[in-house]
Amino acid sequence: DPDMPFVPSMPEDQFILVEEGDPAVIPCRTSDPDAQVTLVNSLDKSVNALYDTKQGFTGNFPAGSYTCKTMVKGVEFKSDEFLIYIIRATSQLPVEIEALKTVYKTGETIVVTCVVFDNEVVNLQWNYPGKVKEKGLIKLDDIKVPSQKLVYTLTIPEASVKDTGDYECTARHATKEVKENKKVVITVHDKGFVHLEPQFSPLEAVNLHEVKNFVVDVQ
Repeated sequence: DPDMPFVPSMPEDQFILVEEGDPAVIPCRTSDPDAQVTLVNSLDKSVNALYDTKQGFTGNFPAGSYTCKTMVKGVEFKSDEFLIYIIRATSQLPVEIEALKTVYKTGETIVVTCVVFDNEVVNLQWNYPGKVKEKGLIKLDDIKVPSQKLVYTLTIPEASVKDTGDYECTARHATKEVKENKKVVITVHDKGFVHLEPQFSPLEAVNLHEVKNFVVDVQ
């Protein structure tokens, strides 16, 4: 099509996530297999890369915006702009889950934290008893120093006995078919309780001048 030498791209194709050190494909494809295509960066400088009309440009590109150009009968055409994001990631997915405590009373606030290490972009989902009612508040902290970690915090205000159960986070790798999940069991009691276990009988006899200890275990 001389009026549209570049095949229209889908919006999701214009955002390219690539791991550090991995090659990326900038998918500006042409409707003319013999078209001469040039790749330029945000400074309009030509970028040297391998081109395939069915795929686009392949290479190790720095993060930034890129555009493809071609000429048709002396008229210059530009493709859509493509944005490359470089992400820090490992092939493994180290995940840890932590709860400040695992036993709560009604009315207290439950806090559970899920931490993903050495990966900058992941998809994380929570499963917990109050999820259907969207009771939880989720916060994300992206920490880069001294090392990369994503800290997801799930907070359940005004806990009730119905919030007792499994709290599970599932992390999925942004670019690989890798997932990891961790779980912690939380118990919510209607009210606080104390359990006393005396280590002596209801009636004890003591001899004169005898020293005797009376021990009670308190939980």
